[in-house]
Amino acid sequence: MAGICGIDWADEWHDVRVVNSETGELLVEERFPHDEAGIRRLLAALSEHEVERATIERPNGLLVGRLLAAGVTVVAIHPNQVKAARERFRAAGGKSDRFDAFVLCELCRTDAHRFPALCPQGDETLALQALCRTREDLVETRVGSTSCSSGCARRRSPSSVKPSSRRAAKSCSRSSPASSQWSRGSPS
Repeated sequence: MAGICGIDWADEWHDVRVVNSETGELLVEERFPHDEAGIRRLLAALSEHEVERATIERPNGLLVGRLLAAGVTVVAIHPNQVKAARERFRAAGGKSDRFDAFVLCELCRTDAHRFPALCPQGDETLALQALCRTREDLVETRVGSTSCSSGCARRRSPSSVKPSSRRAAKSCSRSSPASSQWSRGSPS
């Protein structure tokens, strides 16, 4: 008895629905935390019910990588497509994670042939992705630091800062807790 699964991905947990691929009978409906123990439990549940195919709203990430490594065929569906498909299954347009797992599971059961499956990635690709994520994090940190530095310079000497830097500094001063100290003078 092969199973299929819909996974509504979230930062802290994943709502999962597993059904029999032939009859649509519900086998599992559970929320798993997004930590190592939770992902292990999720993979064990998928293995127990012989899940061959899973549908999720993300084409990448730790969970997708673990699903692919476990031999599960992963079908990634864009969140806008899931949003449009909700109307097929419910008259009211309400959204919940549990219902999205249901929609993803039904799309996997009835429409999987319409969506491409993800391919497992090689070690070189995984290493490149990790490098790119690290670079993005560093660029984000650098931009944030530059914006806050410009804000401090503007408060000390407004005429020395370029107009484009002033906008960044103004937005930084609203969000930085330390900025109120600098606007009153030097910190005590």
